[in-house]
Amino acid sequence: MLDELLATAAVVGTAGVVYVAAAARVVKQYERGVVLRLGRLRGGIRPPGFTMIIPGVDRLRKVNMQIVTMPVPAQDGITRDNVTVRVDAVIYFKVVDAADAVIQVEDYRFAVSQMAQTSLRSIIGKSDLDDLLSNREKLNQGLELMIDSPAMGWGVQIDRVEIKDVSLPETMKRSMARQAEADRERRARIINADAELQASKKLAEAAGVMSEQPAALQLRLLQTVVAVAAEKNSTLVLPFPVELLRFLERAQAQPGAPTVERIPTRPRPDEHTDDEFVLDEPKGDKFSREEAEDEFPLDNPGASPLLGPD
Repeated sequence: MLDELLATAAVVGTAGVVYVAAAARVVKQYERGVVLRLGRLRGGIRPPGFTMIIPGVDRLRKVNMQIVTMPVPAQDGITRDNVTVRVDAVIYFKVVDAADAVIQVEDYRFAVSQMAQTSLRSIIGKSDLDDLLSNREKLNQGLELMIDSPAMGWGVQIDRVEIKDVSLPETMKRSMARQAEADRERRARIINADAELQASKKLAEAAGVMSEQPAALQLRLLQTVVAVAAEKNSTLVLPFPVELLRFLERAQAQPGAPTVERIPTRPRPDEHTDDEFVLDEPKGDKFSREEAEDEFPLDNPGASPLLGPD
């Protein structure tokens, strides 16, 4: 009798261990459990930790509640300004209702991926090329709204959508490069012209000030010489001082200044005067007074063959 009881207890214990092993489930911290009993949703969501189900009757579905990073395949499209582009993106989402993610949609990951690709194509067709290149924040927000609207019914929340890259044809890249280069050259020319205008105004003012004091020009010349000579790698040639030239001009213009003697001339046969002489051939040679008297003797020795004073 005792042996039968022991055998029965062993059988029951073994059955209990097998049942517990078959019914025991462990839900991880980042997961939630959804129990389907005979195909129907059972009660609430199972929290993380140890849980039990009825083997053969209940079926436990674990749903990951972490944020999922899903790349959106590159989509070819034509923008509103008729430019062919290729755009890819990345989407961040998470499950907020495990029951809806299991019941409302067959595969929520595949559904979100297809919705993202469709929305990305729609955004490409509604946007200009400049918006895709420079106004991505606005496009990201619009893309997020387009995907989030149907995803809320699946128990999925779209956290963020980012456009990764916009690929352009090579011809379009070259055209944009030429346009950017022309725009930079235009701005450079405008800046240079503005600088020349400002410099010309300042130089005109400086010239007006220097014209009142001529010595200021010489001081400016000396400053330039000092600036050039600081490098010590070039030969410096100083110009003739302008003030010295002006001094010589003023000295020559004074009365009693020496003048250059004129070339003596031979008198013409037809008309002869004491003070008019011409050369047979204009050689352009200069003669002294003694040479002129020997070469061209005059009938009147008192007349001077030179037109200028001694």
